[in-house]
Amino acid sequence: MLSSRLGGSLLDRLKQGIQKTRAGLVEAIEDTIHGKKQIDADLLEELEYKLIGADIGVRTATEILERIRQRVDRKLVGDAAGLRNVIREHLLEVLQGADRPMRWAGARPTVIMMVGVNGVGKTTTIGKLTALYKSEGKQVLMCAADTFRAAAIEQLEVWGQRTGTEVIRQQQGSDPSAVLFDALQAARARNVNVIIVDTAGRLHTKENLMTELEKMTRTARRVVEDAPHEVLLVMDGTTGQNGLEQARKFTESSGVTGIVLTKLDGTAKGGVIVAISRELGVPVRYVGVGEQVDDLLPFDPEKFIESLFA
Repeated sequence: MLSSRLGGSLLDRLKQGIQKTRAGLVEAIEDTIHGKKQIDADLLEELEYKLIGADIGVRTATEILERIRQRVDRKLVGDAAGLRNVIREHLLEVLQGADRPMRWAGARPTVIMMVGVNGVGKTTTIGKLTALYKSEGKQVLMCAADTFRAAAIEQLEVWGQRTGTEVIRQQQGSDPSAVLFDALQAARARNVNVIIVDTAGRLHTKENLMTELEKMTRTARRVVEDAPHEVLLVMDGTTGQNGLEQARKFTESSGVTGIVLTKLDGTAKGGVIVAISRELGVPVRYVGVGEQVDDLLPFDPEKFIESLFA
């Protein structure tokens, strides 16, 4: 049975889910600028240190400091409140610059392929995403195309039972493209809205696995026009900047169209959302803020920044 919290306030749940990130980013900034009468080089240096420490990325931190200096020179900023507003404004601009709507198929089904290394919560994210779409009235089908890892199929079936969703599967070791083909045919026959495809946990250095993903993409396009419509990279939010290079490799080789950042409630490194947007130009689609089935939230740049700075 799905929890009724799916209909709760997105803003309230975001605020609750990113408390540690707020402490690591906004409260650190406010501690730095609180009570300071003068905006001088020492203050800006300390501010830059705090921004970089919050995992928003060196590039974004440098841009913020440059914007502050320009506004101080033009006497547009003269106090701590002004600094806070400049930072908030720039972070929102970065997130909005990478944001774009999800791509849904003109004719059913929409094919969403999930990629990422083992251990980031990919299978769990598929279950939560299924619950979210079903709460919106969509018909969903799961495809167990991670035939490489032991127990991956069984884990997905547990989520299928939990969410009341059919899982198309074959035996472990089967050709993932063959499983995908079966799932696509089933989705069309059942007039399903969305098919969510689990893939093997790939290290970006494993060229054969990347080749397999390309083969799956070709298979999808033979059955459904323009598929996959979204390729979502699942990242562990607790890795912060360490996950950024991994995300860059996936983006280059897998045609990633969006990011799902998991475990955001357990980390102060949520500022990496800004680094992802700035460095990769890829939108964050969803964020995980807890362990419950309905703890996957659609990402909204304005609500995220409002939650941080409220």
